Amino acid sequence: MSSGSSSSAAQVLHDVAEAAEEFVDKMNSMEEDAEERTGEGETTEGGGNTLEERKKKLEQLRQRMRSSAQANRASVIEETTKAKVTAREAARLERQRKLAETLRQKADAEDRGEDIERAKNWEYTIEENDEWEKKLARKARRADFSFNDDADAARRKYKKDLDHIKPDLESYNRQKEIALGLPAGTLSKPGAASSSSVITNFDPSGGALQVAPTSLQQQLAAESLYRDANSLLYADNKPSEEAIDRVIGKINKDVDKKSKFSRKRHNEDEGDVTYINERNRVFNKKIARYYDKYTAEIRASFERGTAL
Repeated sequence: MSSGSSSSAAQVLHDVAEAAEEFVDKMNSMEEDAEERTGEGETTEGGGNTLEERKKKLEQLRQRMRSSAQANRASVIEETTKAKVTAREAARLERQRKLAETLRQKADAEDRGEDIERAKNWEYTIEENDEWEKKLARKARRADFSFNDDADAARRKYKKDLDHIKPDLESYNRQKEIALGLPAGTLSKPGAASSSSVITNFDPSGGALQVAPTSLQQQLAAESLYRDANSLLYADNKPSEEAIDRVIGKINKDVDKKSKFSRKRHNEDEGDVTYINERNRVFNKKIARYYDKYTAEIRASFERGTAL
């Protein structure tokens, strides 16, 4: 059961309890009025029930209200627990299913005399294999094997964020079509013409490929897209709403991930940090095992500032 259904059930339970309390208060006020008018045990004018019967009926209503509230609360707890157990059980069954499928494939491959890893690798394309090898090489290149500082950590974070940046080729192609004077959708079609097939001017002195614009809009687009060091255009790019939302989502994701991060620190129960890496920590621990009983007083004197 979702949190929304649990909150709605709790709201219904709260409304029932309030309605019952109002009814009880109303009955109590009627009971006091009846006692003032007729006295205890006397029949009221509007109805045919005595005061004792009214009290009995009121007690029955109170009992029904209590039993209904307890039943609703028990039902909410039971459904919430069942939903949690169901999700956990579903995840466990899914893991068992994947394990059984892997074992079955391995057994079938052994019966046929095949290598399961080789058969599995046949399912990957050349592009997927190249991307996987690049990922492994990038991971090995960025592995942390030495002492590092905040600058190294920031650089690794920056490199990792670059892997998730996907260029907006559709928007780039639209700008390129305007700059080159091509019809809309030319570069987005399969087998689209490249920029080398468009009429351009080549500057032999600078070696740059320059577009020959034919209109003011095309000229502005060409200057904006193919700007160089001599261009006077600066900070004129306005990102789209989708790009802004993507940046905000990335920042919120990083903040949420950082708030949930908790690194285990090995020196929490060992006092001050007297080492620079794990190997040095083990060495200092071995040294302290034999010499701390001789140097404890000297160290304490240095820390107090009373050493001679």
